[in-house]
Amino acid sequence: MMFLMWWVMMAAMMLPSALPMTLTFATVNRRRRELGTPYVPTAVFVAGYLLAWGAFSLAATAAQWALEQSALLSPTMRLSSPLAGGLVFVAAGLYQLTPLKHACLRRCRSPLAFVLEHWHEGTAGALRMGAVHGAYCLGCCALLMALLFVGGVMNLLWAAAIAAWVLLEKVLPRGEALARLAGVVAIACGLWMIAL
Repeated sequence: MMFLMWWVMMAAMMLPSALPMTLTFATVNRRRRELGTPYVPTAVFVAGYLLAWGAFSLAATAAQWALEQSALLSPTMRLSSPLAGGLVFVAAGLYQLTPLKHACLRRCRSPLAFVLEHWHEGTAGALRMGAVHGAYCLGCCALLMALLFVGGVMNLLWAAAIAAWVLLEKVLPRGEALARLAGVVAIACGLWMIAL
């Protein structure tokens, strides 16, 4: 049940930020259908994307179980140790500044470039494309999602704030600068929590 909760939550948080890519895929296939050439329903691409986030959900479920077993998670599903919460913030902040984060973010921000580089024909190809796009989104956002343990896994306002930030990084013209700003702020928040 916990795995399903994580998977549904990840779908709710991440599908809005994948909308530009999903719409690009849908547009290509709509035109193919109009021309009478083979096309694939967009749901197949989305299923591949959700499979990637399903893998993350499995890891998050395992992390949650480990945190519960070590008594580091409160009944509200929030890290009970300010030190642990601060370390998660610092880790997420540092990752926001890495070349890997920005390479993945560039892939998520450019749907047309992704289609040109990763297009595969057929149902299996669409599923693969969705999974690859999901993997780039994981590379872009997984450590931001780890912040759910700091603010509370079931805290809807916290989850909405993280999802909104991810969306802004992906769609605003200066999204990469926004990601770097988030990194600096997260590091500062983490150091403040550790100092307490």
